[in-house]
Amino acid sequence: MKHLFPLLLFFLPALLCAQAVDSTAIRQVDSLIQVSRTLTGQQQYEQALAVNAEAEQLALGHFGRESAVYGRCCFNRGRVFYFKGDKTNAEKWYLESKGIYEKTVGKEHPEYAWSLNNLALLYATMGQYERAEPLNLEALVIREKALGKEHPDYASSLNNLATLYMDMGQYEKAEPLLLEAKDIREKALGKEHPHYAHSLNNLANLYYTLGQYEKAEPLHLEAKDIRGKALGKAHPEYAQSLNNLAALYGKMHQYEKAERLHLEGIDILEKSLGKEHPEYARSLYNLALMYHTMGLYEKAEPLFLEALAIWGKTLGKEHPLYAHCLNNLANLYRVMGQNEKAERLFREALAIREKSLGKQHPEYVSSLNNLALLYHDMDQTKKAEPLFLELSSANKRLLEKAALHLSERELNIYLNTFSIRQNNSLSFTHTTGSKILIPTDYDNSLFYKGFLLQSAGRIRQLALSDTAATEKFNRLKGYQRRLATLYAMPIAKRDSALVAQLETQANDLEKDLTRTVAGYAQTKRQVTWLDVQAALKPGEAAVEFVHYRYYHKKSTDSTLYAALVLQPGNTDPVFISLFEERSLDSLLSTHGERKADYVNNLYAIPDRGATPLGLLQKSLYELLWRPLEKELSGVKTVYFSPSGLLHRLNLGAIPIPPPLDGGQGAAADETLSDRFRMIALTSTRQLVVPDMVHATGKDAALFGGIQYNMDSTAIPTAGHAYAIDQLASRGELSFTYTDSTYRSNTWRYLKWTEKEVDNITATLAASGIQTDTRKGYTATEESFKTIGRNGSSPRILHLATHGFFFPDPKISATPSPLESGPGGEAVKLSDHPMIRSGLILAGANHAWATGKPLREGMEDGILTAYEISQMNLSNTELVVLSACETGLGDIQGNEGVYGLQRAFKIAGAKYLVMSLWQVPDQETSVFMTTFYKHWLTDKQPIPDAFRTTQQEMRERFINPYQWAGFVLVE
Repeated sequence: MKHLFPLLLFFLPALLCAQAVDSTAIRQVDSLIQVSRTLTGQQQYEQALAVNAEAEQLALGHFGRESAVYGRCCFNRGRVFYFKGDKTNAEKWYLESKGIYEKTVGKEHPEYAWSLNNLALLYATMGQYERAEPLNLEALVIREKALGKEHPDYASSLNNLATLYMDMGQYEKAEPLLLEAKDIREKALGKEHPHYAHSLNNLANLYYTLGQYEKAEPLHLEAKDIRGKALGKAHPEYAQSLNNLAALYGKMHQYEKAERLHLEGIDILEKSLGKEHPEYARSLYNLALMYHTMGLYEKAEPLFLEALAIWGKTLGKEHPLYAHCLNNLANLYRVMGQNEKAERLFREALAIREKSLGKQHPEYVSSLNNLALLYHDMDQTKKAEPLFLELSSANKRLLEKAALHLSERELNIYLNTFSIRQNNSLSFTHTTGSKILIPTDYDNSLFYKGFLLQSAGRIRQLALSDTAATEKFNRLKGYQRRLATLYAMPIAKRDSALVAQLETQANDLEKDLTRTVAGYAQTKRQVTWLDVQAALKPGEAAVEFVHYRYYHKKSTDSTLYAALVLQPGNTDPVFISLFEERSLDSLLSTHGERKADYVNNLYAIPDRGATPLGLLQKSLYELLWRPLEKELSGVKTVYFSPSGLLHRLNLGAIPIPPPLDGGQGAAADETLSDRFRMIALTSTRQLVVPDMVHATGKDAALFGGIQYNMDSTAIPTAGHAYAIDQLASRGELSFTYTDSTYRSNTWRYLKWTEKEVDNITATLAASGIQTDTRKGYTATEESFKTIGRNGSSPRILHLATHGFFFPDPKISATPSPLESGPGGEAVKLSDHPMIRSGLILAGANHAWATGKPLREGMEDGILTAYEISQMNLSNTELVVLSACETGLGDIQGNEGVYGLQRAFKIAGAKYLVMSLWQVPDQETSVFMTTFYKHWLTDKQPIPDAFRTTQQEMRERFINPYQWAGFVLVE
């Protein structure tokens, strides 16, 4: 799909100024500028510059250098250079015209606004968004004052500013501007004007980018009809609408519609631009990509070849687009099994990208990935290994830079590509047994689970710790964003001096933040498996569990699990394949049994009887731990980092069965926690870079006994008591899956949670802990978000409420129970895992059913993991999530409770206690009372107090359902 672009009217009307006007000379200058513009449209840039030079001489002779007429010539010269691709000269002449207009017509004149408008567009094209934004804003103010807010030129400025915000990824800012511009053009020009169609097209492109296809389709259809009537069905803009619709229908898998529109657009461009035009080649290429997706390889190949020939002739064989086409044609040959052809084209694309873009560029890295996979397909392990190693380093380098300037949403989308590459690398290790890649696989796990997913968010928290740090960090993001744009350019087109300048400025700011912001250096620190190994003592082991979508010759629907095991004496980590996710997922399915029966069966040794072992479903121990026995011989302490469905298990509660050979084995009812000191970590990186929590307070905040139904008086009053302008952060909901306690579009009151927090309040008070207990209608989202905002966060944070979570909509086809309920329109799927997980607070039922809070500016009571991650809980030693099944549910991937876990860790909390199922009232009360007693009264460290409590619960209640539901994560 073509990117959103501004509507630019470059031809300026004759200027009215105080100087004596030679109308004949002005008409001659205007006529020459018009000829120059026509030549520019025909891409005859040298002729256009020559004609403009005649206009300049005429303007200088009659009006002088300090005249608005000469300023117009400078403006047009800048425009020619802009379309020619000469950004340096375009900037020079745009600035010249801007200076002349400022002196001749003043800074409040509409023509001065035009100069600002085009200069802003230039800077946006160059990726210099910080320079473009104030120019667009200034032009908007001038036009509002001089022309009014109903003038088409004011709408043009709104559109240009929206375009800039789109480029910056600030979609929420872009949408209202595009809507306003559309309304103005409708009133001023009518609904049949091409400019109105342009607004529809831009708004549709925004919705396409946001994945809101149902909103984009009618806008694209209306724009197409208007352009067809106003411009004719032979016009390139009509073809653009066809191509946009084709791209949309392709995303919606409506391939018949998409194909018809692609073919119609290609036919129009062939007739209007010719078969050697780069845009004609682009249309062929887009259709080829769709045919490839559809598996119509014989149709795709000739289109790729024709586009390749056109781009090679018109753009040259070192152009990035030529390399792009080579790369995708090679991908086609790979899936067709023509590996020799694919190898030649992949290598050619890689060489072009290395030369024209450099090894830091994402497209070079993409070529590395493709060639590595091809050699994997061809069983050429020795050729593939160095490419996978280089690919791993390049991926981490790209992501580390991106993490500093991309928004949370952008980073999450960006991460998807790299997650697929990590899957491929682990699949390669699994298939080939390559020992060379195993250390890299461990380092990758530390990066993706430790540094990127947690530390990147923590960096933002620390950098925003005070006003001075915030200003520095925002400047650093600006530098990184501009550098990212420059790195994306071909080497020949990069401003090397500007790159060097920005790199120096960014490095200096990084050093300044490291020196002045406590903890910044620790959070930025990269960790390797060697660092983790050095932190281990004799008798200790580190285990990084990983899960990956298996790739072998092609992508599969099989998700595999493995363990990377590390001990002090190992030469390298050890890679141990474990099981397929379906095996564990079947164990974690309740099949309609009572919850207690299900849990007790899950954490029990199967009674095999006389049935052959091979025909039985394996137990948790056989799936997860028996393959590790050999590597963990002699180990007493295991630091482990779960992955995927393992977040739904209490590993310490897994029973140890007798040996398969019938020899001496486990004692009766022995579990892993009896044999090992099991310590769960978000990442084993924490052994090297510990949490930076310095809890010294004696205070606690408790939430429980919450009223989820809306009280139109009580909840607004309670929320207002905590109201802070910056708190409200979400309009309509963007998530749809909940735990099993959710029924009929409402959340039930949990009466036992009130008793729980009352008991804990008493226990804490007896230990000298001051408590702030929020129940009923006072447990609002506003009250939660004030925590840590105006001082230190409490040492203890205890939440007894509902939790929600649901799978990635791109992975799971499981329908949400909300999609057919009354809140179906308001509740939407999100592509952000930190929004698909959260907690329910006071009054949430109203927003859950309607998609909106009770009143504008209020919070809605639905606290997402993303919102939690933005808080400052750096003085909180312990968070207890006594929320219903926060770790259990229909989760197919690695999110769910992991979203909450990651959120609280990013926010700065040290320890996190979570429930894997809805532990009964009595047992929960006993567990919490006992745990707090061992910790606060007996002065045991939190991990020891937790283990002691779980052991006592196990002895008292016997059934795992009653004692194994809580897990501690450090």
